Amino acid sequence: MNEKYLFLEAYRDYIKLVSKDQWTLQTIRDIEKVLYSIPYDKKIIWDVSGVSEFDSAGILLFVEYLNYFKKQTEVKVTGYTSKQKEMYDLLKKQHKSKKAIYAHKESMLERIGKKTIHIYGEFKEMLRFLGELFINLFYTLLHPREFRFKETVYHIYHSGFSALMIVAVTAFLVGMVIAYQGSVQLAKFGADIFIVDTVAISMVRELGPMITAIVIAGRSGSAYTAEIGAMKITEEISAMRTMGFDPYSFLVLPRIIALMIALPLLIFFADIVGIFGGMFASKMQLGISVEQFINRLYEVLEVKHYILGMIKGPVFAFLIASVGCFRGFQVSQNTESIGLHTTQSVVNSIFLVIAFDALFSVIYTELDL
Repeated sequence: MNEKYLFLEAYRDYIKLVSKDQWTLQTIRDIEKVLYSIPYDKKIIWDVSGVSEFDSAGILLFVEYLNYFKKQTEVKVTGYTSKQKEMYDLLKKQHKSKKAIYAHKESMLERIGKKTIHIYGEFKEMLRFLGELFINLFYTLLHPREFRFKETVYHIYHSGFSALMIVAVTAFLVGMVIAYQGSVQLAKFGADIFIVDTVAISMVRELGPMITAIVIAGRSGSAYTAEIGAMKITEEISAMRTMGFDPYSFLVLPRIIALMIALPLLIFFADIVGIFGGMFASKMQLGISVEQFINRLYEVLEVKHYILGMIKGPVFAFLIASVGCFRGFQVSQNTESIGLHTTQSVVNSIFLVIAFDALFSVIYTELDL
């Protein structure tokens, strides 16, 4: 959308059109392209207070689309001056539109094209974000005194220690579910003791890291988006840049580094609690004692399984924190945008966690690990 002359603000119950700059013969072609794509499924409030100059061509274009929108939905015009109203009343009496405006129905190919362009634009923005991030990371490595140690510790506490309870409950229940579901099948073959193998290896290699990352994506990743988005709306980020402070060094790097430290520790904790949940379920369902469970655990659970699971932690943390911060910087100047981008942050983070977990599984299998 060409925001030089007209931009749209979408709200729950209405759409606000804000006109500005010059609506003249020289600009109506650009303006009409924008007007043609305006949706009319909600009430429209059209603010013309920002228009600095109106000529007859601009007024005629305004009249034409105002009449068209009024046929589709309720329209309210605000911010017009007395001179604009006089010109509008004069031209409205003389105006007879010879060109009918029809509702534009997008074809499937057009929708696919627009979606592709949108994804391509977001991909370029993400690359720019990552470029800025790695430049600041490299600069921080060369100038360690400028590293925000206090802020990093703060985020480690809020992203890691404060999440221990929800991670513990989730991991314990997942361990119990694996044990209960696996015991039913293994009992048919008299292989009850192998439930230890199932619980331990699946929790340590796969489920522990992935479930913990998904919980953190919904908890901390969304918080990063909301925090940075709120700062953008209140123009704190603009103020930081004005004062010469880099938002990436102050806001992004501490969050990413903090989560890359906290998530592996949470995964280690989740593995232990998940195995304990499996031990509890095995005792209840199959009558396997704690001593038997632990002895079998020593036999089957090698250190490499823990290491392979822990390697995923920093990667998942980087994905979650980067997406959370990136979506926060995308928030526009309205509160509804915070909710929209927070939702996108969680969905994108969970998808990337699952996709990279599958990638790790393929790599581990190919390397026979």
